[in-house]
Amino acid sequence: MAEENLPQEPQLNLYNTLTRSKARFVPIDPDNVRMYVCGPTVYDFAHIGNARPVIVFDVLYRLLRHIYGENHVTYVRNITDVDDKINARAVRDFPDLPLNEAIRRVTEKTAHQFQNDMRALGCLEPSHEPRATEFVLPREDGKADMVSMIQTLLDKGHAYIAEGGHGKEVLFRVNSMGDYGALSNRKLEDQQAGARVAVESHKENPGDFVLWKQSSDSEPGWDGTFNGSVIHGRPGWHIECSAMSEAYLGQTFDIHGGGLDLIFPHHENEIAQSRCCHGTDVMANVWMHNGFLQVEGEKMSKSLGNFHTVNEVLETDKVGGHAWPGDAVRLAMLMTHYREPIDFTSRRLSQAFRELREGTALVSHVFEENNLFDNGSFSDDFSDRLPPVSSELIAELSNDLNLPGAISHLRELRVSVSGYGLKAALQWYSDMSFLGLLDERRFSVLSIGLDVSLDVTKRLRNELNSLRAFSANNNIKSSKSMIAELVADGLTVTTIFPGAWKIRAVELTDEEIQPLIAQRLAFIADKNWGEADRIRDELLAQGIQLKDSKDSQTGERITTWEVVR
Repeated sequence: MAEENLPQEPQLNLYNTLTRSKARFVPIDPDNVRMYVCGPTVYDFAHIGNARPVIVFDVLYRLLRHIYGENHVTYVRNITDVDDKINARAVRDFPDLPLNEAIRRVTEKTAHQFQNDMRALGCLEPSHEPRATEFVLPREDGKADMVSMIQTLLDKGHAYIAEGGHGKEVLFRVNSMGDYGALSNRKLEDQQAGARVAVESHKENPGDFVLWKQSSDSEPGWDGTFNGSVIHGRPGWHIECSAMSEAYLGQTFDIHGGGLDLIFPHHENEIAQSRCCHGTDVMANVWMHNGFLQVEGEKMSKSLGNFHTVNEVLETDKVGGHAWPGDAVRLAMLMTHYREPIDFTSRRLSQAFRELREGTALVSHVFEENNLFDNGSFSDDFSDRLPPVSSELIAELSNDLNLPGAISHLRELRVSVSGYGLKAALQWYSDMSFLGLLDERRFSVLSIGLDVSLDVTKRLRNELNSLRAFSANNNIKSSKSMIAELVADGLTVTTIFPGAWKIRAVELTDEEIQPLIAQRLAFIADKNWGEADRIRDELLAQGIQLKDSKDSQTGERITTWEVVR
């Protein structure tokens, strides 16, 4: 076939907040498409609102990899671990450690939980996930850092040092940038200080914002050298992302993403710092922002009792009475266009879960009939038979991530399974997987409710099918009775979510478990999180749940175990 007759990918069009228009996306370098997305502040566990931009830009990341190739897209999502609350806790809890190491100790649990939560939501790992603490001071590898950027801004007249009420501050001079405010479409005279401190008289302009703030003798900080003098302090919020994005993506790059709430002051000030530091016309060519998230029609707030972390939604019964699988949460997020506000409700989650369960049950039945899926496992040639992602799905996503259109396509494809059988079922699976909504592990749990580590007997398979039937008919009494019988037979039954269970045989003894616990603690001490998680997950798959706590006197980590019932 002649090259000009080959099918062409749809043109990618994205809405740009900076230009307030949708236009064709043209990368600076097609061999290295570069995207930066603002990540979480890891003072506490990520809330459900933090998950929306991660999911949205994960879809864009997948699309860019599809169009330009997996090895031609660089995606950076930072972790903000420079924060006054974090700093104070680090010094309080680990006074004998260097500040960066103390901060790492304080934030290792929340950062690790964030990564696990996002993985559970079907999100791919970014190419780089830098921590702000690693980019405060000049680095041995020569990558961009905050102190050096601030000094460059001072050298070019875009910043000045002033004596504030709490010591010296290095401030950005907004009057030095002629088009400051273009992203948020705000006039300079209407601006408020986009800083972490109130407006004070030492500022040349009320809109001047903090690049570096001096710490008191009792406050933690870093020794930054500016105009030849050392100011012991900490960086402003905005300079962090300017340094980290340059470190991995260069002075200008293709796409910068984040939530709508970050347009001003954060992204506006990022642009000001980066452009004035480097003398460039842009920081990023395309600025994309996802809409706000509400919970049950109201702004999420701890005072209203509707503040939910991602971990709570995935692991507890605080939303809708039970825990939700990650792909149901992801689908609930993808039902609304990314630029529109979203109302995160238990009803929406129920709808998403129902669609996943019904679709998977239908498709798994087709796979079983064609000997592609049996006893919770796919056939050896299953992957080879999957078609590439459909052009219809790519076309919807290429139209400024038209997620509702993409979901509609998947629904139509699911309906067509009844008429077209295996071909449509394989395409549905392929397209769902492309959107991060299914993988082999989730598919097995959803359709069978079976832990594949267990040697399945015919009797157990029949009882699982009965459990599924009881669940479909909302026969709670019969479901509980059957689960009680399984437990009486020495098995553990865990309800993952309505209609899906894990059933395990527990055979490990304490003598076998304790060496594994010791090995895991050694991995944690070496910060080898991957191996530590592997041991935890393998034990959990065998019905053993580990519980971590601290010794009340020594503060050392203690790990106990229990059988999951």
